[in-house]
Amino acid sequence: MASFSATRSLRLGACALALLASLAAGSALSAPQAPAASAHRSAVPRCSTAGLVIWLNAEDSGALGSFYFKLEFANLSGRTCTLAGYPGVSAIDLRGRQIGSPAGREVAGTPGVVTLAPEAEATALIHVVDVGVLPGSCHQTAAAGFRVYPPGERAAKIVPFPFRTCAKLGDSPMSVRAVKAP
Repeated sequence: MASFSATRSLRLGACALALLASLAAGSALSAPQAPAASAHRSAVPRCSTAGLVIWLNAEDSGALGSFYFKLEFANLSGRTCTLAGYPGVSAIDLRGRQIGSPAGREVAGTPGVVTLAPEAEATALIHVVDVGVLPGSCHQTAAAGFRVYPPGERAAKIVPFPFRTCAKLGDSPMSVRAVKAP
């Protein structure tokens, strides 16, 4: 009788496991997808350099040896995309070569994500120190404009804008803030 009882217990255990497995499989099929999986598929892509027009709004100015300009990003890709973080900004000469050190980051809170519909715009503020107030050791020189990398991108656009900057590597006379909605 002991052998019959052991066999019966094994069969009941196997049936219970099979029932649990089928219930788990059935509930997995009917359960909604996890939010992370569905969010990943519907996530808005990052704006690529090729889909953006970038220019400098020189209307803003400053005082006391500083100038502030709005770097404008317009989405002309034909699809919604996002920008988040800091653009890379460097002064360049007429040949497109970098002059001095790239702009530092001017941190003002945590950068947010800006969603740009087609033809929408975002801005990033550039702070440029008047190199006339800096010591001559910065090796003042003329710049032809900026090389701008949108946040997270490896391709850049050139933004023409003549100004004076420092050719010496080290501390940059420029800083940039994170992109934001206008």
